[in-house]
Amino acid sequence: MKKILISIAAVSALSAAAVPAIASAQSVNDRQAMLDRRIDIGVRNGSLSRGEAYRLRAELRDTERLERQYRRGGLSGWERADLDRRFDRISAQIRYERHDRDYGYGYGDRDHRGPNRW
Repeated sequence: MKKILISIAAVSALSAAAVPAIASAQSVNDRQAMLDRRIDIGVRNGSLSRGEAYRLRAELRDTERLERQYRRGGLSGWERADLDRRFDRISAQIRYERHDRDYGYGYGDRDHRGPNRW
């Protein structure tokens, strides 16, 4: 009876440890997809210029590359926190760029130097 209880406890401990790892992997992927969607929406509605979107996507790709490197050895708590900080920074950059009134092509001349700048 004692062996059965020990084996049940061991199996439940292993499964409990695996669930947060799966949940954290899903939330990282969801967060990446959400940030990419926000960039797409910004380009479509004109609140992000193509150059801004290109820079934001490059930052997102760099973070995805870093995530793949972290996952090779298993994602530790520090690495997860680092990814979260990087995603927070990208999210703040998207928010700033979408509201900086620097619209994409086709929205008229907003350069402070005047219409004859070329």
